[in-house]
Amino acid sequence: MKLHGTHILSAPRQQVWELLNDPARLAKCLPGCERLEPDGPDRYKAVVKFALSAITGVYSGAIELRDKKPPQSLRIRLEGKGAPGFVNAEGSVELKEKSGRTELRYAGEAQVGGLIATVGQRLIESAARKIVTQFFESAAKQLQSKAGV
Repeated sequence: MKLHGTHILSAPRQQVWELLNDPARLAKCLPGCERLEPDGPDRYKAVVKFALSAITGVYSGAIELRDKKPPQSLRIRLEGKGAPGFVNAEGSVELKEKSGRTELRYAGEAQVGGLIATVGQRLIESAARKIVTQFFESAAKQLQSKAGV
């Protein structure tokens, strides 16, 4: 499954970069994230609870930030396993300053397997889009609270 898109965040690029690199704030943006803790430089252990259709489960895995070019771009690698199956994903994030706001472009690809994959590609893609939307809504709130709004 491939995901890509663009989202405008009402904060300067440096603030968005700091959000993406702060595990405590980032965890608040990730839907279902129960834990995100450092596990080496730019690597985090994660526990995420996820529900799709009638399949609910907890995934344990890792998030790794790679090829960082502050405050312009980075690559993200995700790996997660749980009773419902597995998720492996890799993608890129690019940040562009736009009149005091930030245009965030993302592109990536994910592989899903196990029981979770039995719900079908369309349902998985729909859930992924919902997660991305929730992430950006939470990120906007985090950026507003950081700005004192």
